Amino acid sequence: MIPFDDLAAARAYEPRTHAERLAGFASRATWENISPVAREALKIRVLDSLGCAYGALRGEPVGMLREQVDEFGGNPLCTLIGGGRSAPDRAALYNGFLVRYLDYNDSYLAKGETCHPSDSLGAVLAAAEYAGISGKAFLTSLAVAYQVQCRLSDAAPLRERGFDHVTQGVVAAAAGVGKALSLDVPRLANAVAIAGTANNALRVTRTGELSHWKGLAAPNAASAGLQAAFLAMRGITGPREVFEGVKGWMQVVSGPFDIDWEEENLERVTRTILKKYNAEIHSQSAVEGMIGLMEEEGLAARAIDRIRIDIFSVAHLIIGGGAEGDKTLVRTKEEADHSLPYMIAVAALDGELTPAQYEPERILREDVQKLLLRVKIVADPFFSSRFPAEHACRLTVTLKDGRVLTREMSDYEGFHTRPMSWERAVEKFHAVAGEIRSREQLDPIVQAVSGLDNITAREFTARLV
Repeated sequence: MIPFDDLAAARAYEPRTHAERLAGFASRATWENISPVAREALKIRVLDSLGCAYGALRGEPVGMLREQVDEFGGNPLCTLIGGGRSAPDRAALYNGFLVRYLDYNDSYLAKGETCHPSDSLGAVLAAAEYAGISGKAFLTSLAVAYQVQCRLSDAAPLRERGFDHVTQGVVAAAAGVGKALSLDVPRLANAVAIAGTANNALRVTRTGELSHWKGLAAPNAASAGLQAAFLAMRGITGPREVFEGVKGWMQVVSGPFDIDWEEENLERVTRTILKKYNAEIHSQSAVEGMIGLMEEEGLAARAIDRIRIDIFSVAHLIIGGGAEGDKTLVRTKEEADHSLPYMIAVAALDGELTPAQYEPERILREDVQKLLLRVKIVADPFFSSRFPAEHACRLTVTLKDGRVLTREMSDYEGFHTRPMSWERAVEKFHAVAGEIRSREQLDPIVQAVSGLDNITAREFTARLV
């Protein structure tokens, strides 16, 4: 696959492989292709991601990464959220980690895969600033990344095959960054080919004992996708049969799949979901139900004898003590935000689930450690059959006086059936970022996101320092 600069040759170019057809989709995308509803959804997710980023600035591993970025240096072409500048690949990694670290950013639920499409934001934003494109072009590039990751999650789920969802994310980031850099179809295809060949991550990142890498895996992948796009921009080629070729993605990673990229739109962002609580995405309805039950009944956690949660099988698998590991041994933030017993117990005790519930002293306190051992998680076939169209669960709370309280949930505020409004997204942004920055510092960012389609990417990133 040889890149070319001749316009006539580019127009005559007919994509044949999966990578080339995906690249054609990205190349054709325009702001005018995005519906008003999807445009609003993109802005809400940018604001939500930035709230997560500011809220993460004091995170211990975030400081470790910032130390490395500062020591290694780099041509200061791109903004680091919160202050400073660095090279595009380092800005993509650092800003992406800020978005991801709290585990409070958006998600997408497919039948066999769960991902966080905003994991690409750091990379796409770095490319947009580097290229000096408009805010509309930045949002269009981000819409491309969202569409690619969501559709790969639908058609080519990897979790059961032992690969992590960032494997699809690196392809999405390469496509979104390539779009932001205005690459032609051959170069975009090379970016996808390089990214998809070199970055197939293992699911062990999220099984058993959890580490800092849980939050860094996606930013690392997005940064790799950005590097692939920049290499392709300069003429580096990749294996164009990355998906269907011998020992390629389909044979080794995903199994056979097909996506008709000629028929794809830019609307999948409207099916992505936001987190009302600082908790793993599959826990959201259960947490909302638990807090609501405690408030409505006027209960104190000391009155609880035990809690049972019947829930869809994916939640049991990932955060409920299924095949991906015991969730009653909770010692760190990474283990706590992926333990449904912990999240339910601390929500019952504190009446909220925010970054404060993941401070080390809160995680290790005796009250929550004892209560989480009395939380039982059960996979329910009926609730599983309703997933991902619904986010269903049943809470059964048995009190020490013998009373039994139940609540059944089918969604939560932030799910696509009850989407979070711009006003609620602004409230969440201030609640999370307000721990680090004053309202006077944050209000201009809200205004910039709201008007992103009327400013340039560089004018936007100037607000983030």
